[in-house]
Amino acid sequence: MPRPPLRALLLPLLLGVSASAAAQTATPAPATPTGSAVTPPGTAQPAAAQSVTTQPAATQAAAGQPGSALRGLWIDAFGPGLKTPAQVKQTVQDAARLGVNTLFVQAIRRADCLCRKASVPAISDADLTPGFDPLDAITAQAHARGMRVIAWISVTGIANTTVPNTSPDHLMRAHGPDAGRNSWLARRPDGSWLEGKDAWLDAAIPDAAEYVTQAAVSLVRNYPVDGIQLDRIRYPDGGAWGYDPKTLARYRAETGKRDTPAPTDAAWQAWKREQITNLVRRITLEVKAVRPDAWVSAATITYSDAPADPAAFRQTRTYTDVMQDWPTWMQTGLIDLNVLMNYKRDAAPPQGAWFDRWNAFAQQVQTRPDGQRVALASGTAMYLNAPQVTAAQAARSVKAGLGWVGYSYRTPTADVYGQRQTTPAGLGAVQAALTAPGAALHAPRPWTETPPTTRGLLGRITGAGTPGGQTVQVLRGGQPIAQTQTDALGYYGFATLTPGPVEIRVSGQRWLDRVPERGVVRLPDLLVRAVQLIPSLPPTRP
Repeated sequence: MPRPPLRALLLPLLLGVSASAAAQTATPAPATPTGSAVTPPGTAQPAAAQSVTTQPAATQAAAGQPGSALRGLWIDAFGPGLKTPAQVKQTVQDAARLGVNTLFVQAIRRADCLCRKASVPAISDADLTPGFDPLDAITAQAHARGMRVIAWISVTGIANTTVPNTSPDHLMRAHGPDAGRNSWLARRPDGSWLEGKDAWLDAAIPDAAEYVTQAAVSLVRNYPVDGIQLDRIRYPDGGAWGYDPKTLARYRAETGKRDTPAPTDAAWQAWKREQITNLVRRITLEVKAVRPDAWVSAATITYSDAPADPAAFRQTRTYTDVMQDWPTWMQTGLIDLNVLMNYKRDAAPPQGAWFDRWNAFAQQVQTRPDGQRVALASGTAMYLNAPQVTAAQAARSVKAGLGWVGYSYRTPTADVYGQRQTTPAGLGAVQAALTAPGAALHAPRPWTETPPTTRGLLGRITGAGTPGGQTVQVLRGGQPIAQTQTDALGYYGFATLTPGPVEIRVSGQRWLDRVPERGVVRLPDLLVRAVQLIPSLPPTRP
């Protein structure tokens, strides 16, 4: 989730961290954060507005709502902590002493896993004990102590050239920079693909999106984790990404445009944002079809100051630069838990005020149109702050009704990050601050919330022609209740339908099914035919 230390609406249908940011650095310490004090570019134009239901920025406590009991800790894999049985045992013991109730454990790091039963290869690291399965071990030990485990996934951050994965099965072998039309990498207009030393997948390349979707699903199929967290679920910083020839060809085919769009082109930005949201939707619905009660979380970007309202959010770098529209993900049921990467330094004004305003903004979009509330937590940069500041930020988050997650176990203080203090000493210092009387972790309690209800459908069209961009309607009693478009692979889906019988109309086909009380129904593939058997109804009104 964390980028290491640098580290709508039932009707508008749904279809379609960063922790990894922190994790993407090649050195044991997290890289310098890119999002704490950057001014949003003034040249980027917002895409068309999307309506969202808002509520006053009052805190949950002020509104009479109970605050979240989530108290978490990110456990990254770029140093000690997960690579041997002894390290895992120590990590769980330290977390228990700290008083956290949830571990966000780095599982899929760079298209490889600290595990042995995922669809991606295991990490190639000399420090990893041969045959050892860190995810299996830490899940069992944390559960034994009453802690939840969320498997943290770097979705589009997939390689680092300084420390490449050496497995012949790693995707960089068949889909790396020299793979021609088989390359899956995000590229700039000049064809370059490195952001620093990191390589990223382009979510607009259908096969790449399929690959990372199956990787996420493999974790919930094969491990008793309590959920997943999507990190680096975006484009890289800088805006000028997505220029692989395959991506440009798709954009032109779907929009009718012929030119090569500028990075600030509003239509181009909107299309790329849709690719990211489509990927979130697909992962979420596939996971919920397997495990309806699994948490789906995202580690989300909070660059610079917070917007005042949803309209202002569409002016932020989060929206126009890295193409992450997390308010819509919350409103349309695509994530159950939003952990803000609210990496700010209270000692560097006005970042303390930015921190509080991002927490307040997220609460504006916390309640979905169906009345259910998405869980919220403020993720803080322990590695950028002194223990007293970490404790103060945690206390402000909890007082506002949010949960709290600290980044990270490996670098718990600014002094540890700056190599002026050992990790055990830093953990002791931050433990003392967080567990003092009145502090956020003084009286540990379990996190027992259940995810907001997902009730949905997931299906796919196949056959001749382009499967993407087909209109899908859901009807009940002959009346349309939801509508969306298929993605590039023909998938469509809905996450916040009401339960009961429905009719699905897509590409001239009709299918009858029932939306469950909880979970996602996986419909059979529908073959596209040349003749439209059933006319589409007029578009639904939002």
